[in-house]
Amino acid sequence: MDINQLTDKQIVEGILARDKEITRVYLYEKCYPLFKAIFDKYKTDCQTCIEFINEIYVYIMTKGKRTRISKLEGFGFNCTLVYWLKIITENYCHQLFKKKNLPLEERTDGTDPAGDLIDSNGLDLTNINMEDLEKVLNMMSNDRYRMIIIYRYVEQRTNEETANLLGINMRNYYNKHRLAKQQFRRALIMEGLI
Repeated sequence: MDINQLTDKQIVEGILARDKEITRVYLYEKCYPLFKAIFDKYKTDCQTCIEFINEIYVYIMTKGKRTRISKLEGFGFNCTLVYWLKIITENYCHQLFKKKNLPLEERTDGTDPAGDLIDSNGLDLTNINMEDLEKVLNMMSNDRYRMIIIYRYVEQRTNEETANLLGINMRNYYNKHRLAKQQFRRALIMEGLI
């Protein structure tokens, strides 16, 4: 089977129909590098990456108590399936660490992988496909909030640099920054990414 010939919709339908071949080829072969990177980053209780993928499979296939649909059924096809899986998997790991009250490992560069925006949104913007990120950013109704996210997290500018670029004082900036993250989070939720 050539999984590259299938659309994301066909892959999702196949996984939801519990097609063993599509599930194996897509999740366990094509997406293995994605899952392996996240597995290595978070060091969960799983012994192997295959066990970790099994756990994620159960997570995306289990129906919600309130919604009665699984996370995969709620995928809106407004971004790529790989990007969605990355967000869902990272968010799952953050919830796991929060539930167990464990500190996340520090990165080798000394930054906290659960820092500022990651804590509130479950993703690290530095690793996101720009095409997918643009779709989410375009959903934000406030241009100034969108620019805060772009300057601060995409371009990796400091809070002070971002405030200067926007022409606002730091007190006003921190208020707008908080609101920008909330709007960005709502856009991610609307897309079913978190």
